[in-house]
Amino acid sequence: MTLKLDALRARSTEDVRRLRAPEGYLRAGAPRYATLFGRDSLISALQMLDIDPTIAAATLRILASFQGRGEDRESEEQPGKILHEHRFDAASRLELPSWKFPYYGSVDSTPLFLIVGDAYLRKTADSQLARELWGAFRSAHEWMARYGDSDHDGYLEYERTNPSGLFHQGWKDGSNDHLRISPPVALVEVQGYAYAAHRAFASLAQAQGDTVDAAAARDAAEHLRERINEDFWLEDQGFFALALDGTKRPRRAATSNPAHLLLCGVVEPRRLDRMVSRLFSSDLWTPFGVRTHASTEPDFDPLSYHLGSVWPHDNWFLYRGLLAAGREAEAQRVRDALLIARDALGKIPEFYGVIDDQIIDLSRETRGRPQANPLQAWASAGLLDMISRHPDADVSP
Repeated sequence: MTLKLDALRARSTEDVRRLRAPEGYLRAGAPRYATLFGRDSLISALQMLDIDPTIAAATLRILASFQGRGEDRESEEQPGKILHEHRFDAASRLELPSWKFPYYGSVDSTPLFLIVGDAYLRKTADSQLARELWGAFRSAHEWMARYGDSDHDGYLEYERTNPSGLFHQGWKDGSNDHLRISPPVALVEVQGYAYAAHRAFASLAQAQGDTVDAAAARDAAEHLRERINEDFWLEDQGFFALALDGTKRPRRAATSNPAHLLLCGVVEPRRLDRMVSRLFSSDLWTPFGVRTHASTEPDFDPLSYHLGSVWPHDNWFLYRGLLAAGREAEAQRVRDALLIARDALGKIPEFYGVIDDQIIDLSRETRGRPQANPLQAWASAGLLDMISRHPDADVSP
């Protein structure tokens, strides 16, 4: 078992190395998305923080260099905003001719920038980088209040300004309204990131001696935590809604998104048992991890991009969140499910399908279905983090 685990760790480390750009950040994937993404690169940097914190430092620096300075409706740039995606060569830009690069259509890259910044500083005590990027951190936090919260209700919302841009701008992004939520959209996991980002900025500000802004950010975080537990909680389901739409009506679908709240520290203790139980219900849980969308939902599709497939990085959020909540046994179930998937497929791709408890490799030819990247940074880095935290993990199916 030890030899098999060592081999898996070596393979996962090599997968991550293959995606590392000369500047030090992780490209999102290969062969597609082999470039800088805000969300993907930040999450994979967070996953690698205990293994190689230089990835986080490089990611923060390059994203700060492209941080929004002005307003541009075509690229969706705004002051302080962290980009969604950049394509550096003309050939790859031709794949998306209606986009202007860098493209900023992401609601969560900016709070994640603050979360990773604070996590990196806590890990390394690198005060030089903290001073170097202090202006970028402050601008990111200002974006959350000025632009990210367009109606000033405390929630981060999005509505595209480029009609050819992304309609949905969280991690389940897409050019069409596949999530069936009318904008402005307040996704549940994004509010968790916002809570964690307020707390992160408070810590960063305190380190710079800015006690006034630190206190204000802590207050904003606690107020937001209360609001999330009040406005998103569905008592009849014992679970959180996927989102609030433009009229503040909850999108009641059972999805994996609320699991991200666990790592952010948002969920009230009195609701933890019901929430965890719902995530492991048979319509969300599979032998290979949690689905993005419950099989009991009318729009469920086990082979779809976001409406029923299983994403390893999504399961990493659940795994780390369960650990943070003290739910070790459930966390090990998630880790073991990902290891079983890795063993069955011979790789850990961007996402895969599950039908009748059988895994479907969607990184191969899919006959018109969305095709998964065989190599994706936040899948490989997430698995590497899991096995690194449990050196005695059983890697056999």
